[in-house]
Amino acid sequence: MEASSSSWLVIALAMAAANLPFVNDRLFALVPFKSASGDRRVAGRRKPLLVRLLEMIVLYLLVGAAGFVLEARIGNAFPQTWEFYAITGCLFIVLAFPGFVVRYLRKHHG
Repeated sequence: MEASSSSWLVIALAMAAANLPFVNDRLFALVPFKSASGDRRVAGRRKPLLVRLLEMIVLYLLVGAAGFVLEARIGNAFPQTWEFYAITGCLFIVLAFPGFVVRYLRKHHG
């Protein structure tokens, strides 16, 4: 895989991973989320925002690992400083904005 296509793959993966916590109420889209009381019939069994943010952090690390693997397969994996992680973290948050808007800001008619 060449550098251009692997770059676009990481961007698409980051966009999907950033929005994943907001589009469903399962942990990592796999594990059903239970409420604190453990009762599934409780109306408030939606994931809290803190759980969604922690899920985003884990997904950010997984996308970063995938990017590192793709970079290493192309050639040299360059060492990164804290600035790189600050910028990519902010970019990951910006990529999550559409999912956040759909989950928390859009009016749900029902």
